[in-house]
Amino acid sequence: MASDPILIERRDGVMILSINDAPYNRMSLEFMDSLEGLVGTIGHDDSIRAIVITGDGDQNFSVGMNLKQLPQGAKEKGSTDAVFDQRLRVISAIENMGKPWIATLFGYCLGGGLELPLGCHFRLAAQDDAKIGLPEMDLGTVPAWGGSARLSRCVGRDHALDMILRGKKISGPEALAFGLATEVWPNAELKDRAIALAEELAAQPRLAVRAMLECIVGHETKTLAQSLRDERAAVNATFGTPDQIEGMMSFLEKRKPVFNKS
Repeated sequence: MASDPILIERRDGVMILSINDAPYNRMSLEFMDSLEGLVGTIGHDDSIRAIVITGDGDQNFSVGMNLKQLPQGAKEKGSTDAVFDQRLRVISAIENMGKPWIATLFGYCLGGGLELPLGCHFRLAAQDDAKIGLPEMDLGTVPAWGGSARLSRCVGRDHALDMILRGKKISGPEALAFGLATEVWPNAELKDRAIALAEELAAQPRLAVRAMLECIVGHETKTLAQSLRDERAAVNATFGTPDQIEGMMSFLEKRKPVFNKS
């Protein structure tokens, strides 16, 4: 690719990543290599406290993988499995990073263009013209980047089966109703609203946000007893920190807290 596969913007504690392949914003081999490197960097940079991932332009978030590159990817990485394993690895790293990721769902959000957002912690959808789904059945195959597992945990078995087996593409309001999207906004406001949410989350106490993400992400596989132990560990890890003291003092002094000063 002649240009960078990902456009990067920083706004204080927020990083904004845009897939740079408008209008379709395909998740190319180059994109995934770049994203894997960025995920590693972001995970170790405490100054980045929230991340927005979106697509360049205003037509589509992403149509998913550039399928024409699959033979090339299998040759370069050794096998088709290795191509898919990288994508699973990157999405899992996003999901388990301990920093909130926000995805924007607009236009086509298909295949990998939904599977990557499913690894994010918040998904904001466009009010109009979004087409969100896992249409791999139309290609005679099935989701390969964790889509069936994460979608079923997100929307429940019945909605997941309905979407995947029928190759359905749902709208933004339907995604909100199913629990796939956390908010719906007019198309023209969507990216700004995602950035505003990221700024809100970045202003929250960093260690407490990380602790809660670690408690809640993957809760489906935990017993209640384990979840309660994880919560107590989070309390102990955050109590007495500068942010916890600031939160307590601001409450007593009836003012807005200012976190992440150290």
